Amino acid sequence: MTAAERAGDVLVLGGAGVDTIVRVPELPLPYADSYMIDSGIRTRAGQTGDFVALGLAALGLRTHHLDFLGDDPEGDLVRALHAGHGITLTALPQPAGTKRAVNLVGPDGRRLSLYDTTRGHPGDRFPEATLRALAAASRHVHVTITQPGAHALPVLRETGVPLSTDLHDWDGENPYHEAFAHAADVVFLSAAALADPERTMRRIAERGRARTVVATAGAEGAYLLADGALTRIPAARPPAPVVDSNGAGDAFAAAFLYGRLAGEPPERCARYGAIAGAHACTVPADRADAIGRNELLRRAAAPSH
Repeated sequence: MTAAERAGDVLVLGGAGVDTIVRVPELPLPYADSYMIDSGIRTRAGQTGDFVALGLAALGLRTHHLDFLGDDPEGDLVRALHAGHGITLTALPQPAGTKRAVNLVGPDGRRLSLYDTTRGHPGDRFPEATLRALAAASRHVHVTITQPGAHALPVLRETGVPLSTDLHDWDGENPYHEAFAHAADVVFLSAAALADPERTMRRIAERGRARTVVATAGAEGAYLLADGALTRIPAARPPAPVVDSNGAGDAFAAAFLYGRLAGEPPERCARYGAIAGAHACTVPADRADAIGRNELLRRAAAPSH
């Protein structure tokens, strides 16, 4: 069986890598010559594409992940993560090495990420034949905003497969994000850097293809723009103490897409997303864990969560 024949429900493009987690006493971190990190400094696989793929697989969706990986210990961590969770991975060789980041995590779960931008080349491209075959064998494609994904967008649009993307903390102005925002059918982003989330969301819908735009707002819930109507989605109650917000947006996107592929209306999809995001905030940064389908549906059926 070829990789394309195994693609299944969702193809995730890009965003594979490794994070080094450092728990710090506060953010921003005041200057000092040194800090003693009693909780340990840990490196684990899991960047945005990994976490979306993990969330989708935990919800029972057949998931395929395509990205560049180095022949290095970090790449081995990524490969092991996918193998351990039953996620099919097509790893293209990356001589510059596997993507890496350092995440400083504060006591309240907020994080500051430092990304190593040397782990790639401007000319990196997903092979067109591979891209077309995997997309054609999938019900949906989720495109991370890493650089090869931008060049994949025209090919993906030609396939006719529905697309989603996550713009993360876009400020609504950076032109790099616009190609992703205007090509996708479903757009996720964070409201953190937006002075007027509704205005940005409506501009995405007016200028692009998206009929659904979601702006997550942490403890304040999320904004959902679906077919021109704006709805506020309340935050879900975390099932345990909040320890780390890393991966919460990816969990939201995965659960939203699960609902969409199951034929649920947008508000129900957003409720799934809020529940999954709240769950992710209770998972320590050095673990890769996602809410399962039975637990998601149980919490969604409860009168409060």
